[in-house]
Amino acid sequence: MKFRVRGWMPKTGENHHAMRARRLAERYTDDERLLATIELHDRPYALWRRRSSDGSIDGSAVYRMLERVPDYDLFARFVELDGSTEGKQPEPIAWLEAELRRRECMD
Repeated sequence: MKFRVRGWMPKTGENHHAMRARRLAERYTDDERLLATIELHDRPYALWRRRSSDGSIDGSAVYRMLERVPDYDLFARFVELDGSTEGKQPEPIAWLEAELRRRECMD
């Protein structure tokens, strides 16, 4: 859905490709596990990218994201799949998986 994002507008909310993808998926399912995963799949990368100079990541932002995730395993796998394409960095995926384990959200 990146092609549907209006370049002259901020890439947030309804103009973010992930939200546009969620809206499309809502036509076919009401499974919140899937819908939330689609909507939030880029959030771990955004949080990781905004880490502070000491490498820490805004814990309250992580908490707010995870509060909206109904299925951590599905979410982690989707983020991993999305982030495994050529040219993408593996570090955000490793960070998310470690964070989920640290918070005891996954094994």
